[in-house]
Amino acid sequence: MRVLEAVEQMKKEMSCARFLAGFLLAASPWVAVATDRTIDTERSTLKIHVGKAGLFSAAGHEHWVTAPLAGGSFNDGDSPQVAFTVDARKLTLVEGNKLSTEQQAEVQRTMQAKVLQSEIYPLISFHSTKVEKNGVNRWIVSGELTLHGQSRSIQAEVHDSAEGYTGRSKIKQTDFGINPVSVAGGVVKVKDELEIQFVIVPIR
Repeated sequence: MRVLEAVEQMKKEMSCARFLAGFLLAASPWVAVATDRTIDTERSTLKIHVGKAGLFSAAGHEHWVTAPLAGGSFNDGDSPQVAFTVDARKLTLVEGNKLSTEQQAEVQRTMQAKVLQSEIYPLISFHSTKVEKNGVNRWIVSGELTLHGQSRSIQAEVHDSAEGYTGRSKIKQTDFGINPVSVAGGVVKVKDELEIQFVIVPIR
């Protein structure tokens, strides 16, 4: 009798285990909503705008610099957050800036060696510390940006668009220990403030 009772008990436990496994499997889509989502680094973009009085003022043209994302994640659930990294060594001056090949190469070298010092400080990273609603499908994202080996608090305005989560922020080079480049013996001053524009797209 004891053997039969033990067998019946095992059947009951196995039945409970199957039920629990089935419940968890069925609920998995809801669980996934609360977890972080991976950023699609191929479709996401981050670029930096430098005006005529900015970093490359010697050329007399406006410039864009692309900064491909190396990786990251975000959560757009009840506790929204975002984090991503960029390899500073891969920041590239966008072609089509009306510069000669020699000028393009010189600006690229200056940006990497004198401004970013990317061989010394290869990591650029951001992680949010607070996300606040700012209207329909709009948010103010506060967080910490690490650039040139220094971390500072910044804010970005973000909205949900057809492309993804689109936003912009402004930073000052001097806040991160970067000395803005000047030319002509300092006669031509370089603009300290830079504008960052980005589109964050999740992996589908």
